[in-house]
Amino acid sequence: MSSSFQPGSVETRPYVDPTPLPDDIPKVAELGVTSGPLKSAAFFIGAYCKEFNEDFMLCKAEDRDPAHCLKEGRRVTRCATDLITKMRENCLSQFSEHWNCLERNNQEYYLCRKPERSLNACMFEKLGLTKVIPGSPAGQKPIHQVENPVFKLFRSR
Repeated sequence: MSSSFQPGSVETRPYVDPTPLPDDIPKVAELGVTSGPLKSAAFFIGAYCKEFNEDFMLCKAEDRDPAHCLKEGRRVTRCATDLITKMRENCLSQFSEHWNCLERNNQEYYLCRKPERSLNACMFEKLGLTKVIPGSPAGQKPIHQVENPVFKLFRSR
């Protein structure tokens, strides 16, 4: 049995979506971030874009047809893009440090509390946003503010 080698080809033309959205749907660019930056900014996006998110979820509850809520979804994306841009402009080093830590540590928040604290401080100082975890018990210190957590990661060297 023989195999035949076929050299790969490199496409020189840019990719064009064969199924573009209808013209009545507002155009919006994608966020352009991977899971690390998105997870790092997640709680801030939730607070900053709360009204848009709620509108989108109410729309989804009205009708399960994906086309029904495209405009609301675009508004959520625009809002998140706006916040990511503001984070890059105002807290770039803290933001980068935190999401890179998440990337290196399997997206686990508890392994990145130190850079998270500096990002939270910067976000409050520059943008007036605080990290609030939905559903946190009232009257207790939020987990991301606990200085000496009971459970720590022990790594063998």
